Amino acid sequence: MATRYTALSPEQLDLIRESRLFFVASAHPDLEPGPEGQGPVNCSPKGNVPLAVIDERTVAYLDYHGSGNETARHADAEGPITLMFMSMDAIDAAIVRLYGRAETQSLEASPYAEQLLKDCRLEKGLRQIVVVHIASTQTSCGYGVPVCDYRNDREASQRGRRFK
Repeated sequence: MATRYTALSPEQLDLIRESRLFFVASAHPDLEPGPEGQGPVNCSPKGNVPLAVIDERTVAYLDYHGSGNETARHADAEGPITLMFMSMDAIDAAIVRLYGRAETQSLEASPYAEQLLKDCRLEKGLRQIVVVHIASTQTSCGYGVPVCDYRNDREASQRGRRFK
């Protein structure tokens, strides 16, 4: 059964800090398809991305080119955002979701840029910083998440073309 919180708990922070992958889902507040056939809900995996916990109600991550920029469009329209983190180890299955609203900040103007860039291994393609203002969090069992081992981050040369 899921448990809701008004801010990040110490246990949730542990899982977030250990995660090498998280997912971002955002939506336009009207849930209408956007321009050029974009859908009403955008969901993207984020790996190899520095994420900073600013405080118990705020996180920020580096956003880079490689997909559309719907998260920024949804944030500008004040739509909802959800970040999902999960444990994929064999011992502690768990999922943590952060619900809130986001804003985007340029790399030059963000007060979090220095903190995020010091952990960044990306050499190019950085676009902006996404700051998520958390309204609530949720922890659930994560039983459906498979056990996976981290091998490595993808290199630019491994960018897939087969499914495009």
